[in-house]
Amino acid sequence: MKTINRLAIALDTDDSVEALRWARDYREEFGYAKVGLELFMAEGPGIIYALRELGYRILLDLKMHDIPTTVGRAARVVGGYGVDLLTVHTAGGVPMLRAAVEGLAEGAVAAGLDFKPQALGVTFLTSDPAVDEAAFVARLDAAAEAGCGGYVCAAAEVELAKERHPELFALVPGIRFKGAQPDDQSRVATPAEALGMGADLIVIGRSVTRAADPDAALAMLRAEAAAF
Repeated sequence: MKTINRLAIALDTDDSVEALRWARDYREEFGYAKVGLELFMAEGPGIIYALRELGYRILLDLKMHDIPTTVGRAARVVGGYGVDLLTVHTAGGVPMLRAAVEGLAEGAVAAGLDFKPQALGVTFLTSDPAVDEAAFVARLDAAAEAGCGGYVCAAAEVELAKERHPELFALVPGIRFKGAQPDDQSRVATPAEALGMGADLIVIGRSVTRAADPDAALAMLRAEAAAF
């Protein structure tokens, strides 16, 4: 897998002008654009279409969690947007996760898309200070049983997850450069650490978009990702 396809830029803003400026500035460095709850609530699906026109694959990070019927119907709508990845909370249980998987696929087919979007089960947030291993494994297994294409976890859990479900896609947020402030994250890792532990896709945002020297931050990212 090319390195660019293992890197997602987090467009964590509610301003489409700022988001698209970042997207254009960093297009050569990142294969995925992450649209989170903040940006999606501000701009709706239009921001997804704009990012697709720039050539990005789309990670829609909504962390869905509701009754299965509601999640299934919402995922069907999302499937028609042309997103590649959609996050769903594993705490919602297997029926809810399966509804998301099925709804997402149905939406893509109905929209005539030529690819199948994947649901990713969010295990624990990287802002959680600690993770119970048994609970992590249970949530990971739920994602696999429901047919999710992968999962979201901190870098520290990837090795265990890959041993248990090597077929699943590992998305790792909470990426910070060495010595940087963790902000509101508790379980962080550098790009090299996360990729070295087996992450298929890492998400990095403020460390680049809010950096005092974005060019230097990008140089650090390139250097760390070069071996992968």
